[in-house]
Amino acid sequence: MHKKTIQRIRRVLAAVFFLGITLMFLDFTGTLHTFFGWMAKAQFLPSVLALNFIVIAILLIITLLFGRCYCSVICPMGVFQDGVAHVYNWFKKNRYTYSKAHNILRYTVLGLFIVVLIAGVGSLVALLAPYSAYGRIVQNLFSPIYQWCNNGLAAVSEHFNRYTFYSKEVWMRSLPTFIIAAVTFVAIVILAWRNGRTYCNNICPVGTFLSFFSRFSWFKMHIDEEKCVKCGLCTKNCKASCIDGKNGFVDYSRCVTCGNCMAVCPKEAIEYKHAKSNPVPATSTESVDTGKRAFLIGSAVALGTAAFAQEKKKVDGGLAFIEDKVAPERTTPIVPAGSGSLDRFRKHCTGCQLCVSQCPNDVLRPSTDLMHLMQPVMSYERGWCRPECTACSDVCPAGAIVKITKEEKTSIKKGQAVWVARNCIVVADGVPCGNCARHCPAEAIEMVPKRGDDTGKLFIPAVNESKCIGCGACEYVCPARPLTAIFVNGVEQQRTV
Repeated sequence: MHKKTIQRIRRVLAAVFFLGITLMFLDFTGTLHTFFGWMAKAQFLPSVLALNFIVIAILLIITLLFGRCYCSVICPMGVFQDGVAHVYNWFKKNRYTYSKAHNILRYTVLGLFIVVLIAGVGSLVALLAPYSAYGRIVQNLFSPIYQWCNNGLAAVSEHFNRYTFYSKEVWMRSLPTFIIAAVTFVAIVILAWRNGRTYCNNICPVGTFLSFFSRFSWFKMHIDEEKCVKCGLCTKNCKASCIDGKNGFVDYSRCVTCGNCMAVCPKEAIEYKHAKSNPVPATSTESVDTGKRAFLIGSAVALGTAAFAQEKKKVDGGLAFIEDKVAPERTTPIVPAGSGSLDRFRKHCTGCQLCVSQCPNDVLRPSTDLMHLMQPVMSYERGWCRPECTACSDVCPAGAIVKITKEEKTSIKKGQAVWVARNCIVVADGVPCGNCARHCPAEAIEMVPKRGDDTGKLFIPAVNESKCIGCGACEYVCPARPLTAIFVNGVEQQRTV
């Protein structure tokens, strides 16, 4: 196979996966998931959490055959780093050096990741998982830009009485998650700009895990000592810093089979083939860039912060300002139908934000709870969870939200509506309402006469717990501000009503 062929094949496949996953996160219509949803389910950690043994087996077999090409083809974070490094190569070529693997750091991070994964500390799992980190970057940084462009096209289309595009409200779902996404983006860009795959070599737990298998891959980058003239071009172009050209050594635990070394070798001394042996490297005297540990700095800045960005004031008919609703203090968070239980959801969710980006009702947003930061929870200030919508269960790649049908969702209880008398305008202002009962799709709310009412015109809501499914329609339509008179508490264990 020609030395350029492997590199071209990898780049084409990487571009397909990268664009597919990125577009899926950007798409707010829910249509692209039909075509690209399988790419999310092909990610290693989500497939492990979803117990998708077929995908796991395929990825491990690919690694045992071809090395860590998963990291340079399927993983969007890996491809993103390659893109940043490639841009810098336009300005400065032959800039990499060989460095010994920082195994203590790599295995410590991997061990920590396994511990927090088993313990269900979702915030740390989400912070370290590469696919989830990239998903947060797209959802929080790229998606607003994409939606603003869409809104511009929608305005132009509307001007010409065309409705090919429709506008989408742009709002910040969680300030802590936004800060973490921004810090991650800056750190990844700086590290990739300076040293290529520093994140993959030292931080990424998936890359470290796959490195155990890539050492024994059937096909490897093999240096032919008889042809090699020790020019060092392979070392200077290896973004994984895993080739010691002077000693003819390749660290297969870090090699991602990018093919750069083959492409630049003037003597065609590097071949991608089955190789049984690998020389032991001499002790390297080259300096190690201290920036390789910079990724962890600043990631915890946003932890513990809990705030939502303020949107512009809403106007009713151009006459009066409507006060924004404030999210109530829920004793139990609400998680999507199909999660099974709160505990199960937290142990499976990677906080990738795919369900958040796909929610058409603006119900899902990242949690601000320190232990489960960035994992999605439901709140009903901007919409309610429609019984016919199963978008979140359709897209979840990790099995945190099991795929359900529309019929099943209408009977799954994910929360319980609670009436707060002091907030109700019927009690506080003595005016009739009944919005909650009129809009309840489960017919779980009945209006009963208010005790002590002499007019016979005032009725207050009574919630039938056996019918309520926690969809939040009552909370969303309640006119009371800033706290609604009726809100939904989550349940620890979902069940069918």
